[in-house]
Amino acid sequence: MNQPILTCRDVCFSYHSLTGETQALTNISFQINRGEFVAIVGPSGCGKSTLLSLIAGLNKPQSGEIILDAQASNKIGYMLQQDHLFEWRTILKNILLGPEINGTLTKEKEELALKLLSDYGLFKFKDKKPGELSGGMKQRAALIRTMVMEPELLLLDEPFSALDYQTRLMVSNDIGQIIKKSGITAVLITHDLSEAISLSDRIIVLSRRPATVKRKIAVKLTLDGDSLLSARNAPEFKDYFSLLWKEISDEYENSK
Repeated sequence: MNQPILTCRDVCFSYHSLTGETQALTNISFQINRGEFVAIVGPSGCGKSTLLSLIAGLNKPQSGEIILDAQASNKIGYMLQQDHLFEWRTILKNILLGPEINGTLTKEKEELALKLLSDYGLFKFKDKKPGELSGGMKQRAALIRTMVMEPELLLLDEPFSALDYQTRLMVSNDIGQIIKKSGITAVLITHDLSEAISLSDRIIVLSRRPATVKRKIAVKLTLDGDSLLSARNAPEFKDYFSLLWKEISDEYENSK
């Protein structure tokens, strides 16, 4: 039986301002097993990114607990909506920024960075500046920057949302395959229901704010290949989409 790499148990969180308190999350509970790719979906503004920031340790729950296994506790990778590459650094130097900052920049790390650049089709751009790359290439570079830190748990906060639709499909397919082949545990926040179904092993549906876990859905597709297109062509795909659409649209209707 797989051991959970992450456990959220009755997690609650509120934002405080001069005008009062806004409850964002209430009694959030779930587990994620090592090697799983889990997507989290829910209505806009329900607290998905807040939950990710709590898992990453950027904020602390007001009650409840978030438990990471010993291997993952200090090895979390966080990929944001924007690539946040520094224009004055080359792609290689951007990728090596994390090890440089935390004092782990070794010859082995440089070799890993070069290997990842080669594996992900960016090796010939290693000495280019970010402005010389397309949006999709910059997102791949941002992923490599995260992967070079060798995370045990990868958090993805809508990493494809800034891309045009065609590029988004191509990049999400590439990055999804990279993550699955690496065996890294991943948690993806997305508004795109098709993306959630195509990439994940399991989907957690949150309610409107203050968010609770409304439903957990295991995704099992009959695949002809391992591409995002083959997932979207799977006979079960439309049923998962209809189920998720109903769950999300019900939340919007109930908020009126």
